[in-house]
Amino acid sequence: MTDIVDELRWRGLIALSTDEDALRKAFADGPVTFYCGFDPTAPSLHLGNLVQILTMRRIQQAGNRPLGLVGGATGLIGDPKPNSERTLNEPEVVGEWVGRLRGQIERYLDFEGPYAATMVNNLDWTSGLSAIGFLRDVGKYFRVNKMIAKEAVARRLNSDAGISYTEFSYQILQGMDFLELNRRYGCTLQTGGSDQWGNLTAGTDLIHRVEPEASVHALATPLITKADGTKFGKTESGTVWLDAGRTTPYAFYQFWLNADDRDVSKFLRIFSFRSRAEIEELEKLTEERPQARAAQRALAEELTTLVHGADQCAGVVAASKALFGQGELTGLDAATLAAALSEVPHARVAELVPVVDLLTEVGLAPSKSAARRTVKEGGAYVNNVKVTDSEAVPDAGELLHGRWLVLRRGKKNLAAVEVTAEPVS
Repeated sequence: MTDIVDELRWRGLIALSTDEDALRKAFADGPVTFYCGFDPTAPSLHLGNLVQILTMRRIQQAGNRPLGLVGGATGLIGDPKPNSERTLNEPEVVGEWVGRLRGQIERYLDFEGPYAATMVNNLDWTSGLSAIGFLRDVGKYFRVNKMIAKEAVARRLNSDAGISYTEFSYQILQGMDFLELNRRYGCTLQTGGSDQWGNLTAGTDLIHRVEPEASVHALATPLITKADGTKFGKTESGTVWLDAGRTTPYAFYQFWLNADDRDVSKFLRIFSFRSRAEIEELEKLTEERPQARAAQRALAEELTTLVHGADQCAGVVAASKALFGQGELTGLDAATLAAALSEVPHARVAELVPVVDLLTEVGLAPSKSAARRTVKEGGAYVNNVKVTDSEAVPDAGELLHGRWLVLRRGKKNLAAVEVTAEPVS
């Protein structure tokens, strides 16, 4: 494998580093024990976290030992948000979320062999620490003037919300994590996002104060931006989560499939484990034949398989094709169909009515007269079957899984109707 630092840089995964040449040498002398931390501030990780998890996976595959830290202690405090104080979650809730996040992270790391990963929880070395012990043994090494200069803290100090001592102390806890992992496991590298740089360097600074001869490093990945100016990892329906119960595999697949041509090259390099040659070929195809969306399809299938498994990926690919007339809708299971249809405009009706009414109800036609024209011109479909009679009423036997109709206008405009016995408001 090529030098891991060169690999990370080619993939656009290095925004900041304490000393890149020294880190390169450490990797060459290796193996390096490194860690990345994840706080349980929600019951699932999201796409921003996936950047860090997959960066850990790459570094491990290059022959280094990862420590996956889930912050049972730091999750009780919360990293300072840019503009407001966090709501503190109950310890029982945080403890439950620690287990969930740990399970998500473990899927991507190898826990066997000479470079086996280890999962750790910073509550293990903080729960028994007294306030006096914390201040005497750790707090004495931190200088307030440097702490308030950290970007996240400075933003809050200059905001109307200010910052509590609780959140102000977060960087001390994270710094202590690096020191403790250095002592327990010989950890010499911490990775994270560039927005965490102040917290990352809090750890390196602390170790240098306690152990002046120690050689430790920090490496930050860049903030991912999108060409259209919207926030990465967000859709109209909200955050893209790794938990299938919060973001369905179909919605997850569609997120990547709908990537802007201007972004897909960057996404491939950051998220895909394809080789440079394969990625460069997909980049070339995007440039030459953007309408084929080969890069988006490749990325969507790879990431959906990685996060949700091959069977789920096959199901959403089949659903995606079937919705647009390239497969059998009747072959889709109820859960996959429902998840897919939740991503398109849909309406609920109490009874079946003429197709023109349904087309109007779901917004595929602005009026009944426009709907009739669509039918007359051969552009209306119900369950992928062309409608020839504008006054036709779908039969109950056509309902998919006894409740759904898939409506389409032309090749690309989809909607769904759900027939329900419940009153429709």
